[in-house]
Amino acid sequence: MIKIFVPNNNIEERKYIIDILLKEFLGLDYKIIIGDFKDYKLVIGADSRLIVEDHFFGIFKKDLEYLDKKNIPDKIRFAENSFTAGNSIPIIYGTDKIVINGSTIICGIDIFASSFFMLTRWEEYVNKTRDKHNRFPAHASLAFRNGFLHRPIVNEYVEMLWHMLEFLGCNQDRKKREFRLVLTHDIDHAYKYNSLFAGSREIIASFVKRMDLGSAFKNMLNKLLTHLQIRKDPFDTYDYLMDISEQVGAKSYFFLHSSKASKYDNNNDKFLKTIAKKISNRAHYLGYHPSYNSYNNLEIFVRDKERIENIIECNLCFGRQHYLRFEVPTTWQIWEEAKMEWDSTLSYADREGFRCGVCYPYSVFDIKKRRKLKLKERPLIVMDGSFMTYQPDLRYDDVYNRIKDLMEKVKKYEGEFVILWHNSSFVNTWKCYGNLYESLISDLR
Repeated sequence: MIKIFVPNNNIEERKYIIDILLKEFLGLDYKIIIGDFKDYKLVIGADSRLIVEDHFFGIFKKDLEYLDKKNIPDKIRFAENSFTAGNSIPIIYGTDKIVINGSTIICGIDIFASSFFMLTRWEEYVNKTRDKHNRFPAHASLAFRNGFLHRPIVNEYVEMLWHMLEFLGCNQDRKKREFRLVLTHDIDHAYKYNSLFAGSREIIASFVKRMDLGSAFKNMLNKLLTHLQIRKDPFDTYDYLMDISEQVGAKSYFFLHSSKASKYDNNNDKFLKTIAKKISNRAHYLGYHPSYNSYNNLEIFVRDKERIENIIECNLCFGRQHYLRFEVPTTWQIWEEAKMEWDSTLSYADREGFRCGVCYPYSVFDIKKRRKLKLKERPLIVMDGSFMTYQPDLRYDDVYNRIKDLMEKVKKYEGEFVILWHNSSFVNTWKCYGNLYESLISDLR
């Protein structure tokens, strides 16, 4: 068992991040000893020591005193040492110091505070920059501004920590992991033509804008044929998505959405039972996609959830927020109170990558109440809309290569590659991205 001597301030924060890195991620047994210490000291066996210098929490003597935007560095440095496996690793807190003296290693990178920064997202609590949907945007993040959003740096910290422990003779077995593909689909719009008149306004507006009578006639014909059940609705891609998943030995997660609370919501109640049955019959998974205004409102969250569950006669215990709207720590608190098991909201709407710096699911931390929750976060890494809506000038090959690069990094750490592709992303100008999705997933066979 590893004995960890920990300074006696900000104790709940320190205990949380030690437990995540050593227990949840590495699967190691340890015992914490709290006292009047300057740094973290990990004792392995009789005389081996790993000293991780404390460059953050030791500065703040009062609880929650660290929660201030001024405590986020503007620029960070990168360092390389014998334990980083040839990678130049970002240093959020600490120095590039590495000293090996017999059976003692002194590490200047504050692995614990740097990982805590990424996993808890306290950066988003103190930085009030928001987009038009009140979301924290990628461009405001430390990771994007310093060029490491595309890297799972918490996984890199974990590897560095493990290599140092191995060097010092740690004989515990590390937790076994396997790369996992997590294919998810938010059902924002159940069907494109859910009635005879559905889509008519869109077709008329498109005609007025482009004065293209041929396209307008074609769209009206498609709508009529769909209504007459001669042609399949363009958003009815559920079997197609399940086919793709099954070809690579995976199951899809479909997150159900239905609300009339805002102009960004869609009332899909009358189709939910049919869709849920189709998905359940093929043993794929059903989850919850809470409405636009539910991310900071428990009443709305629970009300819509119970209504959907009553319709489909099934309990929903995981999912993702609509429009990726998220507020630290409020949204996690709502999910915890609603007894949800895991959330998969945390990716930036405007950029793909590692918002939490990790490709493992992990127990989340409530920074205000200073406690670890039962809820787990399964960080989203890629969303179709991040390219289609926010980076529309990217070429097909560029998008493909970016996603493949992220996927390879997740494979390296035997993590979970969580991807979101909407059921409605296979028509019109987004059709090429639908082909891209199938190509990406097929490549895994």
